[in-house]
Amino acid sequence: MGTSLHQDAVVIDGLIVSKFDREIFLDMRRGGLTAANCTCCIWENFRATMDNVARWKQYFRDNADLITQVYTTADIHRAKREGRTGIILGWQNLTGIEDQIPYLAIFKELGVNIMQIAYNTQNLVGCGCYEKNDSGLSEFGHEVIAEMNRLGILCDLSHVGARTGEDVIRASKKPVAYTHCLPAGMKQHPRNKSDAQLRFIAEQGGFIGVTMFPPFLKRGPQSTVDDYVEAIEYVIDIAGEDQVCYGTDFTQGYDQ
Repeated sequence: MGTSLHQDAVVIDGLIVSKFDREIFLDMRRGGLTAANCTCCIWENFRATMDNVARWKQYFRDNADLITQVYTTADIHRAKREGRTGIILGWQNLTGIEDQIPYLAIFKELGVNIMQIAYNTQNLVGCGCYEKNDSGLSEFGHEVIAEMNRLGILCDLSHVGARTGEDVIRASKKPVAYTHCLPAGMKQHPRNKSDAQLRFIAEQGGFIGVTMFPPFLKRGPQSTVDDYVEAIEYVIDIAGEDQVCYGTDFTQGYDQ
């Protein structure tokens, strides 16, 4: 019954940051993954980000039997019907636009549909979760959020500081997400989100992807699938099952 349910379900991973190649795309199909938010940019500037997007376009051409690019939700359902995995291109930092808001529209047309506001440290838009002093969303950042809303680019807050994250949730006219995080109530860590943060994003219509990245789980490197399930249940108890999904932050292909 479980296998049948998995085969029939639309299964989406909130974030994968693996070292992508054909073998990983094959594993996505073996695992019955319908779609995934795949990181194509973290620290890159505009030119390097364009290089990464171009590389993904080549992946799509070379592996068209396994993967297909997702531009809209309809593409996710199409991928399911066709037996391929839909790839949603996503960023984990906004460095790719540099200081040019019009670049957002360019990347939207290229199929980048998810962008994280900051990655651990401060950028022109706001602060990451490792900053000692979180100054919140900048005025430039407010303009960026408005343009992301207009274009239909999802705001990701996973590595974002608490104050900046709250500012984004309040400023955004559309739901936002923690695509990959864990609860600080189970383990205190700068990357984990407090009960109040989890509750607030859910109350505003956002969603939470629970990650399985071991350093952020309660027992660290000794964590098992049971620990991951416990974390999912913890977040569901706070935010409700309709607001919770999973974002594995899977790092396949990298040496750990």
